[in-house]
Amino acid sequence: MDQIISADQKDLSALRPPERDLRLDLFRGVGQWMIFLDHIPQVLVSWLTLRNYGFSDAAEFFVFISGYLAGFIYGPAVRGGHFLSATKRLLKRVWQLYIAHIFLFLLFTAQVARTAKRFDNPMYADEFNVFNFLQHPDEMIGQALTLKYKPVNFDVLPLYMALLFATPLILWCLVRRPTLALLGSVILYGAARWFDWNLPSYPPGTHWYFNPFAWQMMFVFAAWCGLGGSAQLQFLIRSRAVLVVAVAWLLFALLIVMTWHSASLESLIPRWMIKVIYPIDKSNLDMLRFTHFLALALVVVRFVPKNWPPLRSNWLLPLMSCGRHSLPIFCLGIFLSFSAHWILTQYSKGFAGQILVSIAGIAIMVAAARLLDWYKTVPDLFEAPKTEPAEA
Repeated sequence: MDQIISADQKDLSALRPPERDLRLDLFRGVGQWMIFLDHIPQVLVSWLTLRNYGFSDAAEFFVFISGYLAGFIYGPAVRGGHFLSATKRLLKRVWQLYIAHIFLFLLFTAQVARTAKRFDNPMYADEFNVFNFLQHPDEMIGQALTLKYKPVNFDVLPLYMALLFATPLILWCLVRRPTLALLGSVILYGAARWFDWNLPSYPPGTHWYFNPFAWQMMFVFAAWCGLGGSAQLQFLIRSRAVLVVAVAWLLFALLIVMTWHSASLESLIPRWMIKVIYPIDKSNLDMLRFTHFLALALVVVRFVPKNWPPLRSNWLLPLMSCGRHSLPIFCLGIFLSFSAHWILTQYSKGFAGQILVSIAGIAIMVAAARLLDWYKTVPDLFEAPKTEPAEA
């Protein structure tokens, strides 16, 4: 009997959450704040975000961390022979994301419509791509339910749903044939870019802004790292030569991005180089963006170890809290970014107003995250003990 119980406990241990890497919470929180600021049109405070200093931005943060967590949390269950249990949990998560996306869509559309009507300014409906929905709700609701029609700033969640839906197959392949799985991911990326593979969007003839057939390469590589592949990369992470190359690439990207804002700097860049670099395709995960993020990640991992003391300090608690509750805080950030936009449009576009709405928005996000932290500490006497993995 004791042997049977011990075997059962061993099986269930594959489903329990591994030790949490606090760096993931930190950088997910950083990504949440960057997404909020980047979604406020023409706000100077967004100069604090990554997109102004390199080829990649918060989108790479979001996809990489999501893929890493998928491998880190669900990979051990698949490796331990609990493929169906992991699949069940992942599909449940996809359903939760879908419900969150639909509710967010309805509430956001109502928010934009109410603002446009109150201030008699149809610009809001046009600018945030909800005009067609307000004119033809009977047709557009079906397009929204099938993820073809999406307002502005709504592209990340559908991408995450698509990638998470494919995660059981991805993990199954990574566990059994990791090298072939990574090679297949690279081949799919190249084929998607070469043959223009993408999912259809609305209106007809358009496609998803984030091409899942291209962005899957970032997700699959991250899942491989989460499954233990990062340990195999330690010789690169600890290499001084690789560090020099990564820093040089980051500096080169910084120089190129600065030319977007300075004509004098642009004149220093050879024309042939400009033709090679541009256009930098975000929709299909341009290799410039992919390699820039990898260089940044290498530098961060080298100088921010898992046991970095500030990770447990109160100074980083606001960011960590936002990172722990990524889905609700992301949805809240969508509302707050639009609210900040109409406040600046209707009342003040000055720098003081931009600072005020940016700080207020981040403060609300932090307050909501801290409230969720507190809520999780409230005991539930009616809840059965959980053996399922934590959320990705």
